[in-house]
Amino acid sequence: MLTYTITDLAREFDITPRAIRFYEDQGLLTPAREGPGGRHRVYTGQDRTRLKLTLRGKRLGLTLSEIKTILDLYESPKDTVPQLKVFLETLSQHRQVLEQQLEDLHATLDEVSQHEAQCLALLEAAGETPPPAPSRRGKTTTPSH
Repeated sequence: MLTYTITDLAREFDITPRAIRFYEDQGLLTPAREGPGGRHRVYTGQDRTRLKLTLRGKRLGLTLSEIKTILDLYESPKDTVPQLKVFLETLSQHRQVLEQQLEDLHATLDEVSQHEAQCLALLEAAGETPPPAPSRRGKTTTPSH
């Protein structure tokens, strides 16, 4: 059986051993312990897969609790239908949150643009030359689908 050390996994996934220990503390990973006092962690291929899925979930913006629920289903019998349904529901809820955040960001950007335009108009009315702005003024803030 192929096993991994915490250093092996940290290098492979470009994360710190501390991050791996954190995921272990959160119940996402359960490596075997060896050596005096069980100080040496030994990770299996299944642990590696759980870490990979944890990191994928984090990239998607899922909470550790959501990731744990999905991973625990991964441990269930070979029937993946319940796992897929839970994963799909979790992704759907996450998509709704992201879409609301995106809508809020667009509204905020529109408001920033309005304030920029007002400031520029006031500067011009005062006979001042506005400083060059490193902003994204004039670029579209609507998503391209």
